Amino acid sequence: MSSNKARADSLSLLLFTLRSGKLMAINLLKVSEIIPCPPLTKLPESHPHVKGIATLRGASLSVIDLSRAIGERPLEDPNGGCLIVTDVSRSKQGLHVQAVSKIVHCLTTDIKPPPFGSGGVRSYITGVTSVDGTLVQVLDIEKVIHGIAPAQIETAPTELSMEDAEVLGNARILVVDDSQVALQQSVHTLRNLGLQCHTARSAKEAIDCLLDLQGTAQQINLIVSDIEMSEMDGYALTRTLRETPDFSHLYVLLHTSLDSAMNSEKARLAGANAVLTKFSSPELTKCLIAAAKAVAEQGH
Repeated sequence: MSSNKARADSLSLLLFTLRSGKLMAINLLKVSEIIPCPPLTKLPESHPHVKGIATLRGASLSVIDLSRAIGERPLEDPNGGCLIVTDVSRSKQGLHVQAVSKIVHCLTTDIKPPPFGSGGVRSYITGVTSVDGTLVQVLDIEKVIHGIAPAQIETAPTELSMEDAEVLGNARILVVDDSQVALQQSVHTLRNLGLQCHTARSAKEAIDCLLDLQGTAQQINLIVSDIEMSEMDGYALTRTLRETPDFSHLYVLLHTSLDSAMNSEKARLAGANAVLTKFSSPELTKCLIAAAKAVAEQGH
């Protein structure tokens, strides 16, 4: 199995700009609507990157000043622009941007990892691509949201039955995610369960890790993978594993910030065992126990 041969899936990106005019993008599946910036109510003691609260069809919506959140200059007209309403990781929020440009369709193989020196963990992009000869940066919306409202993860050890603890203890887990924030959240949950794991920031790294550990005492038997990743996404990674005799038996849990309901059928067709929407530590724990039991029943 070559880690350099990526399987391509199609992807739709919504392009938008901030004050600098450079093009940024967000996965269209994370966008519920685009609206002119409505009147906002500023709440006392709110996070400085939250412009205020909008009322959308009777429901409250937090509006993030995306320029400030990613360290860019503020918009020239603070009351102008528009809102990209996103539905990510079980919550809705509005992103205040200068303007929406267009929707483009590309392949996941067209999305490349951020270039070296682009900021590492401080960067707010998960990948880059080219549209009509212009560089486009793909926004790490999970990191933006986490910087404003970090996910609450239990710090006390999770109470497990002896049976669940024993079966989890036999799981050799690889967590794959190109978002540093999401990766840390998953690893934190695993450590809270008393588990160690291997990690990878891309499907290529994941395949290299699987090959390196094959035949050793740490040989992986359970993979928790993001879906949205540059070059090779979680669907393509799963299909690649299913087509590789040494890894076709691996249990694959696809862990995504997208609504799992809309991805469950595609995940099933790719060969994934389960799909879960980020981020709920109790639900991830439940899925890991189910996965570990399935692995034990298979004798792996």
